[in-house]
Amino acid sequence: MGKPTISDLAKAAGVSVTTVSHAFSGRRHVDPETRKRIQTLADQIGYHPSSMARALRSGRTGTIALASSMPFAVAAGPSRLGFLMEIAASAAMSALTRDLALCLIPPHPSAQSYGSAGFDGVILVEPMRDDPLVAHFEQRKTPIVSIGTVPGRPDIPAVDIRSRETAQLLLTHLAEQGCRQIAALIGASSRTSQIESEAAYDEFVASRQWLSPMLRMNEDEGEEIAYRETLRLLHANPAIDGIFAAIDAFASGAVRAARELGRTMPGQLRIVTRYDGLRAKLSQPPLTAVDLYLPTIAEEAVHLLLDRIDGTSRMVTAELPKLIVRQSSEASG
Repeated sequence: MGKPTISDLAKAAGVSVTTVSHAFSGRRHVDPETRKRIQTLADQIGYHPSSMARALRSGRTGTIALASSMPFAVAAGPSRLGFLMEIAASAAMSALTRDLALCLIPPHPSAQSYGSAGFDGVILVEPMRDDPLVAHFEQRKTPIVSIGTVPGRPDIPAVDIRSRETAQLLLTHLAEQGCRQIAALIGASSRTSQIESEAAYDEFVASRQWLSPMLRMNEDEGEEIAYRETLRLLHANPAIDGIFAAIDAFASGAVRAARELGRTMPGQLRIVTRYDGLRAKLSQPPLTAVDLYLPTIAEEAVHLLLDRIDGTSRMVTAELPKLIVRQSSEASG
């Protein structure tokens, strides 16, 4: 007896060949019970979908990619586990359930090292305005979607991760804890998360008529530049009682500076940051941050990309992040 075919499986399941194909590809909705029955029967009769055959029929590789031009200094955390890797792990699992492979392209400031590898589509993580990765993949006619809207490119499907509201949440928390001189550490890149964080901060201090300092810093230097600049800032402005760090690496640098200067946290200084990753959790003291629900965002991005590959373009707004209050800012007593 020869190797079971997709027609054999369709006949055994009492469905069409098209339904079997969709059950394995995940590109069209199939009733969950029907999908489960098809997969169970496939195991019983020894049927395995041929990725090579699917690729030949569709002209697709069965591989999607995840890429970012964010530098390692901010994209990765302790042991290289950080913002980008949390997204990558969740996106890989989502792709796997759709019989797709996900290729992680390490953060790099340009597209020069990406060669000629072919992908069915690419998820870009927080691209900048005029990001070279956007130009690179568009030139290659590769479908792209974005986690975080792309500045100046409303035509690119994206998951809006609500950076402005995230900043407002953290700033309001600091004010509610009694802070009245809140400094901001913002990345100088033209990523929507930094643009919106800066706008939210400007609006926040203006509404209270506060004269508070904001530092725009080079993300390539990560924690080190934040450490140096926070030392300088606290020396020059001893009345600062709160720091909003739009990047968790900047928050780590600020904590180092505060400890070196003997500023107790949260007694004399409160520090909060945007991303609730390992830097926030392992910090001493642990940092107040927000849960961005990155696994859900990654799942949405995979959905968006599959729709984009199939010719559909849409935008998604993520769930409002949740404030995680820790020792770096919590009220005393």
